[in-house]
Amino acid sequence: MTPTLARKVTAEAVGTGLLVAVVVGSGILATRLSPGDTGLQLLANSTATAGGLVALILAFGSVSGAHFNPVVSLADRILGGLTTGELAAYVPAQIAGACIGAIVANLMFDLDAVTLSTHARDTSGLLLGEVVASFGLLTVVLGVVRSGRAATAPFAVAGYIAAAYWFTSSTSFANPAVTIGRSLSDTFAGIEPASAPGFIAAQVIGGLLAVALARFLFPATSATELVVPHDHTEPV
Repeated sequence: MTPTLARKVTAEAVGTGLLVAVVVGSGILATRLSPGDTGLQLLANSTATAGGLVALILAFGSVSGAHFNPVVSLADRILGGLTTGELAAYVPAQIAGACIGAIVANLMFDLDAVTLSTHARDTSGLLLGEVVASFGLLTVVLGVVRSGRAATAPFAVAGYIAAAYWFTSSTSFANPAVTIGRSLSDTFAGIEPASAPGFIAAQVIGGLLAVALARFLFPATSATELVVPHDHTEPV
């Protein structure tokens, strides 16, 4: 049975919420366990995020494609995997889920539910880092899916994100919904709300560049759903 739009949207909201809870929660705990050691904090944060991504994509991929990211959904729309109506439903669900995930993470660690981040991330180097991070992420997603290896997507995506935490100047947000969610937590993983629009613009640019590259590299590949193809043979 084909999942209904309500089920797809719910999967996107819950999946994105859990992803942000992983990112923010692991960042908070990392700073408490390793105060003053930024490198160890980033290691803990990136490891938790990569592990969480594998699990969440495997859990929700057969329902919604496990995008958890408006840029991934936009790419899927451009390539024909989503309808305009589905895109219009996915993006608000992802953003709402991300905000709830950040609030839950704050509350788990006895912080205020919402505290706007004061961590400014607005230099040209950081913005370029987000273009690179998002371009790489979408290139990995589109590359494995459009080459017929969608089953490897959870591991490829998680591996890339873990690496991008370390090789990009921005520590690879690469996701507008996650960026908005992280602005609600004044912790290690946070981003100042004023910096969020620049990050989101950079993420969209990186994603569109990746779509252009995918069309060039895979010209004969028909449009396909992202990240994990929906399984229409089993009831959902």
